[in-house]
Amino acid sequence: MLAEIKGLNEECGVFGIWGHPDASQISYYGLHSLQHRGQEGAGIVSTDSEVLHAHKGLGLITEVFQNGGLKDLAGHAAIGHVRYATAGGGGYENVQPLVFRSESGGLALTHNGNLVNATHLKHQLESQGSIFQTTSDTEVLAHLIKRSGYADLKEKVKNALSMLKGAYAFVILTENEMMVALDPHGLRPLCLGMIGDAYVVASETCALDIVGAEYLRDVQPGELLMINDSGLVSERFSGGSNRAMCSMEYIYFSRPDSSIDGINIHTARKNLGKQLAKEAPVEADVVTGVPDSSISAAIGFAEATGIPYELGLIKNRYVGRTFIQPSQSLREQGVKMKLSPVRGVVEGKRVIMVDDSIVRGTTSRRIVQMLRDAGAAEVHVRISSPPISHPCFYGIDTSTHEELIASSHTPEEIRKMIGADSLEFLSEKGLVEGIGRPYAGEHSGQCMACFTGNYPTEIYSDTVLPHEKEVHL
Repeated sequence: MLAEIKGLNEECGVFGIWGHPDASQISYYGLHSLQHRGQEGAGIVSTDSEVLHAHKGLGLITEVFQNGGLKDLAGHAAIGHVRYATAGGGGYENVQPLVFRSESGGLALTHNGNLVNATHLKHQLESQGSIFQTTSDTEVLAHLIKRSGYADLKEKVKNALSMLKGAYAFVILTENEMMVALDPHGLRPLCLGMIGDAYVVASETCALDIVGAEYLRDVQPGELLMINDSGLVSERFSGGSNRAMCSMEYIYFSRPDSSIDGINIHTARKNLGKQLAKEAPVEADVVTGVPDSSISAAIGFAEATGIPYELGLIKNRYVGRTFIQPSQSLREQGVKMKLSPVRGVVEGKRVIMVDDSIVRGTTSRRIVQMLRDAGAAEVHVRISSPPISHPCFYGIDTSTHEELIASSHTPEEIRKMIGADSLEFLSEKGLVEGIGRPYAGEHSGQCMACFTGNYPTEIYSDTVLPHEKEVHL
């Protein structure tokens, strides 16, 4: 649906390239293709083998670099980041890449995800003398690397990563090397490609496509890649764990032209729509999807039922982000400015409105009302995911039960609240079958925590609890 409005936002996107004379320019294009993953800040750090050069700022990637900046990012390697603030909040100091300089050399970090034990580790690090310059959980890794007793940087990084819990896709840059790491459960997407002899890593394959890189493979859970002028070396920093890719990557976050573990996002969403049609059919005249992420599911629903798909809702792409405010009244006004019903399509019709999820319910209620105001005779809401009833601690900004309508209301109660004639959600089984990820033991290879409450990692509180084990630093 509308990420900025309905309150379901993913933390960020990462990009890195090693061994290309136009590294910073390519990073810019790669980050532009990942802009959907974060719109609050962006930055690029490059290396010329002697110095790390950085440029970052608040806003979209085009805004951050609108007055230049790329020309100052010399070098054959670069890493970049687009950010949506979850853990640590906003502010310039939290815009990535984070850069740290010392007598032993520079270090730049980008991170997609969220560390569930970041506060736990910060307490210990601060008690031992560390001073944090940001409120971002990403900075924890830099302190752990610096405090490691190992002499070799690779061993320092592996040791530091072993202390982290949660979701993380890290890209690390020094003057002479780029390192790439994915958490042991593989909660976030991260892929590897090549442009000629240059290696490229990115949160999504769409970034590889836009820069003309050949896709090689997805980075594996618990894998650490070391890339330098000598080539690429892969090692494991953690033993094997069952893959737990975030289900919302397939449902909502990733671009339709991306693929994760060989599964195309558009195809997966169409399949979810088809599964939804099997589980929750209803007599109607037209099917419409809420732009943009729900359109694929709506097409699948229409194909499975034979009910024609129509553009019943149009997204206004020229509304500035300044209109999207956190207060409830302004959020609802933002829905009206972002979406418009097509009266000629829905008037007098029984409409099936397919959406990917319901978080607070306010956006769904507003859209249902807009369709009725445009003359829809009936509005049947179909959601291509199960009810989101549990908070996410891995980089999505739904961290409390209170902000999730499905946490305290039944589907029938939600139906009444949003004013729909009927409301049905996709089942958990239908979600797994629709996405089509292979099973791994008793697991589907994907994280279902926001639907089931079964988290793939332990969850830490904001303070160190007596039953938590201390991590030796």
